[in-house]
Amino acid sequence: MTGGDRTIVHLVRHGEVYNPGKVLYGRMPGFKLSELGVRMAHMTAAYLADNDIAHLVSSPLERAQQTIEPLAEVARLPVTLDDRVIEADNDFEGLTVGVSPRQLLQPRFWPKLVNPVKPSWGEPYAQIAARMRAAIADARVKAEGREAVIVSHQLPVWISRLDAEHRRLWHNPRNRECTLASVTSLTFRGPEVTMVTYAEPAASLLPLASAVVGA
Repeated sequence: MTGGDRTIVHLVRHGEVYNPGKVLYGRMPGFKLSELGVRMAHMTAAYLADNDIAHLVSSPLERAQQTIEPLAEVARLPVTLDDRVIEADNDFEGLTVGVSPRQLLQPRFWPKLVNPVKPSWGEPYAQIAARMRAAIADARVKAEGREAVIVSHQLPVWISRLDAEHRRLWHNPRNRECTLASVTSLTFRGPEVTMVTYAEPAASLLPLASAVVGA
């Protein structure tokens, strides 16, 4: 239960995307949820259905909007689209580097690989943290004393968690705790984060999911 000066902002990663070509799709349009991804979205909606949700936010990308639809129906709330919670920009977008990493051996890609801490191949981690922090703060204010849900993407959600926990932003992508349709919940007392929790409502479906690229 929320109330008083306690507010919760749930950060939801979208469900599985239909991507038979294993493309790093990033911000590319047209990538929608697979049938399994739709099932994941409904499981996450069911997980959050009994919460005291007052405000819904989504990335403008199709897969995020599809993920929040079942929850919007259950909560009977409108969805605010917010560019600040969009997927991270990536210079390798449209490639299949996830399944064919040897592509990165091409000399034209070398300048993009010089600084993994920043990272040099895409939007800086600090920039992602700043835009997500601002969007989360706005959602917290709109849901004050209750709960808000933001549907975003793996990297922005994970960076937000690292930022909230005052951990370094650069990391090994294989170590992210942010599976498909997962829920990372930030509990606030006033403007301060007091607790971070994590749940996987669609865990039973994860073994059926294909390898996800650019999520």
